[in-house]
Amino acid sequence: MKRLFLIIGAPGSGKTTDAEIIAKKHSDKIVHYSTGELLRAEVERGTPLGATIASYIDKGELVPLEIVMDTIREAIRRSERETVLIDGFPRSVEQMEALDKMLSENRDIELEAVIEIVVSEETAKERILGRKRGADDNEEVFYNRMKVYLEPLEKIEEFYGKKGLLVKIDGERSIEEIVKDIEEFILEKIGER
Repeated sequence: MKRLFLIIGAPGSGKTTDAEIIAKKHSDKIVHYSTGELLRAEVERGTPLGATIASYIDKGELVPLEIVMDTIREAIRRSERETVLIDGFPRSVEQMEALDKMLSENRDIELEAVIEIVVSEETAKERILGRKRGADDNEEVFYNRMKVYLEPLEKIEEFYGKKGLLVKIDGERSIEEIVKDIEEFILEKIGER
């Protein structure tokens, strides 16, 4: 049985970094996948699929649903660890519904929680424009990514809230404090505390 934890948050909320730290610290039982990294890995392979993915990522737009779902399902299936953290997913109501359908068809994957790292738009912008990792770290793309993130957020929160799966973490604090809260929650859920 694979135990799935989704970590969502605005661009610059630190979700990937937090998940990486936790997975590295508990590498014997936890694996982490970033949706963005899974998709970018395909782009780097230089495949036709990668070129299609790149055309969306470069504009800060969502990659088509089927591509994202196939990528995520494969990553979970291939995982050698029982506990799987995926950050940056779901990013739309369609992705959320497709995941719900996938989970109902795959009884060997259990969604344990959706952890939302909450930060203000101002904090997110400062972090993104301060890091300048790539060509897509500019103000115009940031606002587009923020809009793409915020549009479905209320419905995503409501959907997982009703299922008792939504956990909100204050992302305005230090990385150490945020990681500690998420880590303790996950370890408790999987019976390691």
